[in-house]
Amino acid sequence: MSGTLEGLRIAVLATDGVEEVELVEPRKAVEAAGATTELVSLDDGDIQAMNGDIEPAGTHPVDRVVSEVSAADYDAVILPGGTVNADRLRLDRDVLTFVRESFAADHPVAAICHAPWTLVEADLVKGRTLTSFPSLRTDIRNAGGTAVDEEVVTDGRLTTSRNPDDLPAFCERIVQEFAAD
Repeated sequence: MSGTLEGLRIAVLATDGVEEVELVEPRKAVEAAGATTELVSLDDGDIQAMNGDIEPAGTHPVDRVVSEVSAADYDAVILPGGTVNADRLRLDRDVLTFVRESFAADHPVAAICHAPWTLVEADLVKGRTLTSFPSLRTDIRNAGGTAVDEEVVTDGRLTTSRNPDDLPAFCERIVQEFAAD
């Protein structure tokens, strides 16, 4: 699959509390397929990733601050999970604007685990079918979406997945979906 995403710029939108493997594995998959990624976050510096939401993992340098980017800077967006990460992102006005602009530009967007919380807050799930970590499914339904319990779901330009166990299928699917752009 090497080279299928050559020339694409992908924003990986995350902050402190991001689930380490959900940040690292999708990023590695799209880069292996030829894409360039940038870690976009709330502030400059490094973000603290976690394992299982409670154990500190690695730190990752931020490439760009969300308040200084626009959807036009990228071809696709990856939203990794992590409870704290998703909760912080969904409260940030610049994050919500960026995600809405990405949808309006018809960019492919991929979200795993708790990341759909940001999509709920941005009012982007109505009429869509998606999956997530089980505790978000009521929020998805309340926002007008259809929540399903499947390994990976693609609805239009949105691809979602449930948890780290689904990463192999999620990574394979996002490479396919991003290449179809």
